[in-house]
Amino acid sequence: MGHDILMVVVGLVIGLVIGFFLARYFMKKYMKKNPPINENMIKALMSGMGRTPTQKQVNQMMKNMNKYM
Repeated sequence: MGHDILMVVVGLVIGLVIGFFLARYFMKKYMKKNPPINENMIKALMSGMGRTPTQKQVNQMMKNMNKYM
């Protein structure tokens, strides 16, 4: 009886771990294919704050965004 419960718990834990890594892999793949923000969005955001962004600043922001994905 105790052995059966232990096997169910171990199966659930293994399933959760595998599910987590699969979801993480597919989410990273999706984000790389469809980035949530692009250069035009950064330019519009900075312009909305009253700044005129240079291309260097835009590239730097994009680099920072890609580093965390």
